[in-house]
Amino acid sequence: MPSAPPPDDLPGWRLLRSGKVRDVHVDETDPERVLLVASDRVSAYDHVLATPVPDKGAILTALSLWWFARLEGWDLGVGHHVLDAEAVSAGGRVPDAVAGRAMVCRRLAMVPVECVARGWLTGSALTDYRATGAVAGVELPDGLGDGDRLGTPVFTPATKAEQGEHDENTTYAAVATVHGEELARRLREVTLGVYERAAALAAERGLVLADTKLELGHDADGVLRVGDELLTPDSSRFWAADGSSLDKQYVRDWLTSPASGWDRAGTAPPPPLPDDVVAAARARYVAAYERITGLTWG
Repeated sequence: MPSAPPPDDLPGWRLLRSGKVRDVHVDETDPERVLLVASDRVSAYDHVLATPVPDKGAILTALSLWWFARLEGWDLGVGHHVLDAEAVSAGGRVPDAVAGRAMVCRRLAMVPVECVARGWLTGSALTDYRATGAVAGVELPDGLGDGDRLGTPVFTPATKAEQGEHDENTTYAAVATVHGEELARRLREVTLGVYERAAALAAERGLVLADTKLELGHDADGVLRVGDELLTPDSSRFWAADGSSLDKQYVRDWLTSPASGWDRAGTAPPPPLPDDVVAAARARYVAAYERITGLTWG
């Protein structure tokens, strides 16, 4: 079935923008407070798919809140944008229509850089490596293959594209040129610091955190904070010991398989997801939440 449009009648909130997966509403009485609502929509290859995955928005929200709580104890000198996790989880000022999949947050002026840390070689980084021997300007050893571990995690930023456009890998030097050396250095420090701590925690759970993407922005006082989501199956690649992925890579793989009948290079949109693919995708989101947090979903 088609994904539902973002609600525009949330009492006390005005729809500010609708992204691929999340919708942002601004507080009608305080423009520095926003309501970040995670939908059940799925995006892949710069398309928003027609078929939602049940519970996805709630899982992303719950897992982000869990990781934001961990961030507070990691001594990285950076905070997050969530204002009151307890109030959010209990309903608080979140309207009933989006309860369980929304967070009341500080409004941030986002830095237009996708901050990516990679500890394993796969995805677009593998494509760049095969073409140039480097990823985001970082030279890598010869002979690496898909899924190989990097000796040291690397910061591989990307430009933040408009919805429907493709984020393009860039370099640390380019980020420094556009945004200044001080901010570029801080983005790299925070991204690698979060990745290293989260990868260690994931390893304790028997998972590999292959890579992750962060978004950061400045609040009204100019303080840099982590925004959007954090270390979810949408923004990260989590691999189990048996080689299975506990993230949305499963959906990407189905879309590019003969079973979907979709030509990624063509102009037609991706097809709807079959029921079995939806169920398998949901199971992976649930498994990621339960393996990482140690809690039971639902």
